[in-house]
Amino acid sequence: MALLAGEVDTDVREELLARYRRIRGETEQLVDPLSAEDMQLQSMPDASPTKWHLAHTSWFFETFLLRPHLAGYRQFDPDFHQLFNSYYNSLGTPFSRPHRGLLSRPHLDTVFAYRRSVDRHMAALLSADEWRPELEYLVILGLNHEQQHQELLLTDIKHAFSINPTMPAYSAADDDGESGDEEAANEVRWLDIAGGIYSIGSEGEHFYFDNEGPAHRQLLQDFRIASRLVTNSEYREFIRDGGYREPRLWLSDGWSWLQKTRASHPLYWREREGHWYQFTLAGLQPLRGAEPACHLSFYEADAFATWAGKRLPTEFEWEVAACLLRQPDQLAVANLLEKRLFGPVAAAPGQPQFLGDLWEWTASAYHPYPGFRASEDAVGEYNGKFMCNQKVLRGGSCITPADHIRMSYRNFFYPHQAWQFTGIRLAGDAV
Repeated sequence: MALLAGEVDTDVREELLARYRRIRGETEQLVDPLSAEDMQLQSMPDASPTKWHLAHTSWFFETFLLRPHLAGYRQFDPDFHQLFNSYYNSLGTPFSRPHRGLLSRPHLDTVFAYRRSVDRHMAALLSADEWRPELEYLVILGLNHEQQHQELLLTDIKHAFSINPTMPAYSAADDDGESGDEEAANEVRWLDIAGGIYSIGSEGEHFYFDNEGPAHRQLLQDFRIASRLVTNSEYREFIRDGGYREPRLWLSDGWSWLQKTRASHPLYWREREGHWYQFTLAGLQPLRGAEPACHLSFYEADAFATWAGKRLPTEFEWEVAACLLRQPDQLAVANLLEKRLFGPVAAAPGQPQFLGDLWEWTASAYHPYPGFRASEDAVGEYNGKFMCNQKVLRGGSCITPADHIRMSYRNFFYPHQAWQFTGIRLAGDAV
């Protein structure tokens, strides 16, 4: 969408404003099922209250676009600059992340008023005489940031609801009447990928986060990769075979995590009267065997892969396989999902699916690509400073907005974290 110098940008600005309104409206649609009390919950330090997400995404537009670029703009509330700053230390000291749930004030109505104010002023900026085409990138970055928080909003409220003994539902179950225990998954196929030098990463006219570039060449050996994700039935066999009790399957840090947490099954699995259930955004549901196993930490993913005699793919193997095994016209993933789903579904037979099921753990550490340089302004804190002690995940999940998913997207989490929609795709060396 970027313009060349001297081009008329009226149509681009109108398109950008329409996209802005759509994505901001989708965020508010997601909170419709929630009460004010729901939106105040913070169940752990990694999660944030829904109310905070609503405010922080507005803070982003106010901080990086309205305050520096809209003439005469006055802050909605100067206190919000600290309260809803996430981690931009160059802009001041953010409010303590683990204590966001203690912010009963401002009132929820005030947060919605803040959103409306930001939206009005963003519309004014997009039609202002002082608009500059280079601001387009910041708007698109802000919209992608908002979509990231749409996903976080759902994962965070799911975790909060999971602690409630009544197991409340965020959304109604999309029930097809099958318990899932008898479901047979499509047989896994092993896809052989030839080694070579491949281009990895993204650059060019389409939006990508800075950590997805620069594009660079990567040497890969011949490898194999599974056509689908590991299923609940397969993971249940790992449990039955004593996978959580066998130290030889676990990395040292993983075994230490296991002893500390006393985990014996995935985060949201529950066993009742000899039957497995899992907590979902639709409440507690029978465990469906053919569905991808979900909410697993990297430690669990790696232990399962070791137990299965395989390994996790590197992020480079994942990207190469995903690109080779999909047709170019299928990279327009806006058509991948007709609607946002609230849980993974069983793999369909046919072409391998690499997008929109679960975020897939890779064996790769989250490091910068060759030539990466974070920008020197505050926006440079977005991704680069987190490139330490985390693992890369690929593929997007069932709750990722469809037009936010792309092959080069690099998500990243710490190895112990499992509250995101994370799963396992196995890989191996060439036979």
